[in-house]
Amino acid sequence: MVNHKSNPRNFFSKEEKEKIVQAIQAAEKRTSGEIRVHLERKTKGPIMERAEKVFAKLGMTKTRERNGVLIYFSLADHAFAIYGDKGIHERASQSFWSNSVAIMQERFAGGDFLGGLIEGIEKVGQELAKDFPRKTEDINELPDEIS
Repeated sequence: MVNHKSNPRNFFSKEEKEKIVQAIQAAEKRTSGEIRVHLERKTKGPIMERAEKVFAKLGMTKTRERNGVLIYFSLADHAFAIYGDKGIHERASQSFWSNSVAIMQERFAGGDFLGGLIEGIEKVGQELAKDFPRKTEDINELPDEIS
């Protein structure tokens, strides 16, 4: 039997999902970058490899500036990864990743998954805005929903 909290559909309540989407939308108002969140019950293979496959499957490589970021969770494995497209790797420093991961890990360790994810989204948005500021002609290239 699948534990309620290891089921991606039930991990966050409807209200929590709405808060996550709002955090994504707020972060994307400052940047041309695109942020997505994906939850799976269990990782199939190494977590970064799986995040990369999910990134491609979600069509995240199709952004104009190649500046999408996926926050990927494997619930049963108690693991997460932040995966970014090649445009980010060409411009951003290593602190882009380490700062975002550290914020989330600290909150998750205390059991605050919603707060950690929202704070992580905010940090990713801040970091993206440094190298990919929002332009007047920017459009939302990817859905903001949780997959």
